[in-house]
Amino acid sequence: MKRYIDLLVIHCSATPEGRDYTVADITRWHRERGFQTIGYHYVIYRDGTLCPGRPEERIGAHVTNHNRNSIGICYIGGLDANGNPKDTRTTAQKRMLHELLVELKKRYPHAKILGHHDLNPQKACPCFPAAAEYSGL
Repeated sequence: MKRYIDLLVIHCSATPEGRDYTVADITRWHRERGFQTIGYHYVIYRDGTLCPGRPEERIGAHVTNHNRNSIGICYIGGLDANGNPKDTRTTAQKRMLHELLVELKKRYPHAKILGHHDLNPQKACPCFPAAAEYSGL
């Protein structure tokens, strides 16, 4: 059964800039929090590599009250060296995120692109104004 998707939600991994983490790392963190597996559908590594997470046809676990109708996308980073929120996206991550969003908008043309903080204001994630940055897609 195909899910109805009307949100593309961008996240950061809330990890320090300049450090690499993997889908396996995030899966472990999410399982430690009681999730079945990784909550995001896609993860973008610092070098721009796009990695699949949870299959799109499965409901994610990435944004309270909006998982049923959304796709979760996470880039590695989001914190400065002191643990403060910061847009740490590399040029390669920005390029891949844009490419992925263009592709997802073809499949889900009515989906809004939002940052996690747009749906949960207590969060800084993804540490940049995603809705404004991608409003033209």
